[in-house]
Amino acid sequence: MGIGGVVFLFVGLAVAIVFMGFKVVPQGYEWTVERFGRYTNTLKPGLNIIVPVMDRVGRKLNVMESVLDIPPQEAISADNAIVTIDAVCFFQVINAAQAAYEVNNLEHAIRNLVMTNIRTVLGSMELDAMLSQRDAINERLLRTVDEATAPWGIKVTRIEIKDISPPADLVEAMASQMKAERLKRAQILEAEGKRQAEILTAEGEKQRAILSAEGEKHAAILKAEAERQAKILRAEGERAAAYLRAQGEARSIQKINAAIRSSQVTPEVLAYQYLDKLPKMAEGQASTMWMIPSQFGDTLEQFAKAFAHKDDDGVFRYEPPRVDDSTSAMANEDDTDTWFNTESSPEIAKAVAQANAVANKPVEPMVPTDDSKPSTDLEEARDEWLSSGPTSAPGSTPARPTDQVES
Repeated sequence: MGIGGVVFLFVGLAVAIVFMGFKVVPQGYEWTVERFGRYTNTLKPGLNIIVPVMDRVGRKLNVMESVLDIPPQEAISADNAIVTIDAVCFFQVINAAQAAYEVNNLEHAIRNLVMTNIRTVLGSMELDAMLSQRDAINERLLRTVDEATAPWGIKVTRIEIKDISPPADLVEAMASQMKAERLKRAQILEAEGKRQAEILTAEGEKQRAILSAEGEKHAAILKAEAERQAKILRAEGERAAAYLRAQGEARSIQKINAAIRSSQVTPEVLAYQYLDKLPKMAEGQASTMWMIPSQFGDTLEQFAKAFAHKDDDGVFRYEPPRVDDSTSAMANEDDTDTWFNTESSPEIAKAVAQANAVANKPVEPMVPTDDSKPSTDLEEARDEWLSSGPTSAPGSTPARPTDQVES
């Protein structure tokens, strides 16, 4: 080999050594550099230059988030229930040097650490809490494992419990318990519904009884008020009828008196009428006095003294009284049609309308007062007429009842 070959060999070796100093790190990875076996620095993704021969690439680490499957394992809960737990762990390398040189076999270490903490955390909980508090379990495991792996240059992002499987007999017992609990809830809801229905039914019956009693009460009050108004109107009618009868009798007496005075009856006529009525007077059962024939002379003498005057010669002579025009008019007056007019006066019609209005208005509880007594206007009017009627002038027409009563 000549000098040219040696030079070419050295040039080729130098070029190879130079190319050995260039390292291209792919994205998502970091490489550690060792110089004579000692860690010096970390190569980032892209083109990197190292010292050939002296430096070499130590560990190639994946810095992307990785998923580590945790194998199923059994754990005993606080209430001595054996369950099978399956989980998964998510982590990411944040310091390549620590992950490469602080722990040997990083994934194996993480897997065993997670399994140990799962048994520790779940062993302090009861089965019901395990099944219902998965989020709390995940959070507690994440906090514990992340603190333990911090020196290893990794970040545990999540730990998820995939499944918690109790034994078959325990699952059957839980199903029976759940069924019994649901039956209990159904029975409670049914009983509560019945209770509410009975309460509502009783409340409805109560309201119906109250309304019925109120209706009967108002009906009784209206009936009593109607009876009271009827009695008042009946009493007013009877009183008016009695007043009319009394007025008719007084009018009849005045007519008879006026007729007698206007006809100038002589003592002989009166004696004849007296003798004509004696048999009828004797027929009465209430008669206690009998007239015998020896008394006729005395009787006629009394009539003569009553209707005649004694002259100077001692003889009783009858002189008819002078009849004035008013007495003659009353004797000849015949207005009986107006006496017995059965039409109601405006005052009585008004009183009846007021009574109907009172009977038809809503009835309130009645408090007895002095105002509930019937009016005494008719009695006062009758007393006034009786006191003034006999002394009225001859021939005057007595007032009708409807003219005396004020509404």
